[in-house]
Amino acid sequence: MLASQSKWIFTYNDNQNTEKQPWSLEVEPIVKQMLYQRGVTTDEEAELFLNPTLAALHHSNLLDSIDKAVERVKTAIEKGESILVYGDYDADGVTSTAVMVEALRQSGAMCDYYIPNRFTEGYGPNEEAFREAHRQGFQLIITVDNGIAAVKEVDIANELGLDVIITDHHELQETLPNAYAIIHPKCSPDYPFKELAGVGVAFKFATHLLGDVPKELLDLVSIGTVADLVPLKDENRILVHYGLKQLKSTKRPGLVALKNASKLQDDVTEEDIGFRIAPRLNAVGRLQDANVAVDLLLTDNPEEAEELAGYVQELNTERQQIVTQITKEAKEMIETDSKHKDSSVIIIAKEGWNQGVLGIVASRLVETFRKPAIVLSILPDSNQAKGSARSIEAFDLFENCMKVKDLFDQFGGHAMAAGMTISLENIDRLREELSALADELVSEEDAKPVISIDQTVEVKDITLDMLKQLEKFAPYGMGNPKPIFHLVAIPSDMRQIGASKNHLKFKLNDQDAEIDGIGFGFGHLTDSIAPFTEVEVVGELTINEWNGIKKPQLSLKDVSVSDWQLFDYRRMKNWYTKISNEEDSYFVAFREDTNIEQIPVISSPSQLYELDAPVKNLYLLDYPKRLLELQNFLKKVTFQKLTVCFQATDDAFFHSIPTKEEFKWLYQLIRKRNYFDYKIDAPKLAKYKGWRLDKIKFMFQVFYELGFVTKQDHVIVPTPNPSKKDLETSTLYQEKLKAMDVEELLLYSSYVDLKKWLNEQIESELPKEEMAYGL
Repeated sequence: MLASQSKWIFTYNDNQNTEKQPWSLEVEPIVKQMLYQRGVTTDEEAELFLNPTLAALHHSNLLDSIDKAVERVKTAIEKGESILVYGDYDADGVTSTAVMVEALRQSGAMCDYYIPNRFTEGYGPNEEAFREAHRQGFQLIITVDNGIAAVKEVDIANELGLDVIITDHHELQETLPNAYAIIHPKCSPDYPFKELAGVGVAFKFATHLLGDVPKELLDLVSIGTVADLVPLKDENRILVHYGLKQLKSTKRPGLVALKNASKLQDDVTEEDIGFRIAPRLNAVGRLQDANVAVDLLLTDNPEEAEELAGYVQELNTERQQIVTQITKEAKEMIETDSKHKDSSVIIIAKEGWNQGVLGIVASRLVETFRKPAIVLSILPDSNQAKGSARSIEAFDLFENCMKVKDLFDQFGGHAMAAGMTISLENIDRLREELSALADELVSEEDAKPVISIDQTVEVKDITLDMLKQLEKFAPYGMGNPKPIFHLVAIPSDMRQIGASKNHLKFKLNDQDAEIDGIGFGFGHLTDSIAPFTEVEVVGELTINEWNGIKKPQLSLKDVSVSDWQLFDYRRMKNWYTKISNEEDSYFVAFREDTNIEQIPVISSPSQLYELDAPVKNLYLLDYPKRLLELQNFLKKVTFQKLTVCFQATDDAFFHSIPTKEEFKWLYQLIRKRNYFDYKIDAPKLAKYKGWRLDKIKFMFQVFYELGFVTKQDHVIVPTPNPSKKDLETSTLYQEKLKAMDVEELLLYSSYVDLKKWLNEQIESELPKEEMAYGL
């Protein structure tokens, strides 16, 4: 057996029938299934999903107050008023700011932008910033990616004579700000799609202001949309689809420089945004004022763009170093203090930790320990700690933290992530109460990461045409994840690759079909999966191109083996070097004289009979002289992994049996000579015939048993007139035959034959001799 590292969730229904759907689209059956699972049930929906079009974007006039907001901007332009775009410090916020500023400038507006400092001002509008905007002569403020909760700040702006237009996408509060206009999908009953990112709302405003879809802004829109992890459905999918095309050929100097810093050339995918571009933009706001990121996106000077991109790259490198250091300190705190190590929810705090990266650190801790994690930076001046939290799927952070909300000074978030401020004296109590809740809700299985599986497929059904059709399911993201497939097959040609040999290359075989596989970080499995073992694997199906040849390939995400496994170390020199320090390992010897100094503790078979649970790793160091003994053992002991370490011995009992002709020749020799001095004659005979001494000894033992010879004055002499007896009547001879059968089966049989015989013993009834004694 081999347990999966993740919890597998099969999201499809084997009984779902897409044939009843009005499909006329010519696609592979599995593509129809995948579309159906994503809520696509008609040809029109399927066509739009597979071939997105900008014409399918919802009209911007469906957003409440957008006409009023645009008229206010046009009035400001006519009167020469100054407009301030008030943004946010993350990737969605800075791209939203850039989109709004460009649209306003194209419209002829005089505008500037402002990003609050994460550390000194926090998220969203603040009173001092609005007062400063008034002092600098701004008459209109437009918020992007924030503002929907700024009730007090908007009231202050109104008192100052400032008009505020809010464009936002965050959750609505009980009371809305008294703004001049609010552009928000969730405030607009007629707007069909409620899940736009902040940059998506800004883009809608820009579209309405400019009177047409500004395609040149889609590169920015795709970055903010992917970075903010909104569902890639409906409009978001269309915006990112075209935004990625725009990003591929963008002439925007800032993005060209940012792509170069990210080592991106032509094609840019949503993964490139998520793992390369967005982290660099986010790094600026995590460490300092995020205005630099907006400067980079807006500059039209290539030299300035290169300089700013270089600075952003330096900040990202610094951010990575800070995350690494804090993560290291956090892990040391957890592993050396039982208060942290034994709690079901990790809550750690330290003075001096950078608040801007604590969410990333919390994510790393969740990956390592598979527990919800809250990471806090202590603020000694206020006797508080401020930080971020991340969770596992089985523990809803928002719901459970709200049960103890009185412990927080400030708290906000959702099921998987949150931010909070808490008094220092409440930290230990928070740990205790959240851990108690987690103990009730989270099982050991729940703590595993979750893999959602879209379909089970057979190797023979995986074709290049199918994979090319599935490529149209991109862009992937929240709400439209990469398809994960489940296969049952037999791996072969498994080998470790990579500089550190920590990756796995293999093939999957099912009857006559075969597919290549790659498992990054799975190199250790080469010694964990036995030959000819059927495995279940889950992973992504991709097209791999090498030397111009394209082939399907599985990118492994997890693997499991449901049956017990046999590992064969028979007749292997230094086999004990392959033994790892695995937990729950037992080393069993059937013979008392078996002694292997590399194995500190050797058990007898009977010592395992009282075990309640299956043995995880069972090593058989030798085999018994009678198969019945091993058969009984296999009935009484269950195991997940069996390793046979049988070695050839020098014991005469386990060497080839003499032939009848050899017995006849030796007996005639004794009759002819009339005596045999064993000490003198046996070595000579061994040399003459090429026999081993133990073979000669065995033959004389059989002669003694049958009464053919006897001892006389320390020499062997033939018995006068012995009774006629067949060789098969010798008990020693019969035992030798049985021993040879045991040896042939257990030591020299093929892997497949040995596994088959062991399986038969495990699955069959107890041998009759064993049952007769009631054992």
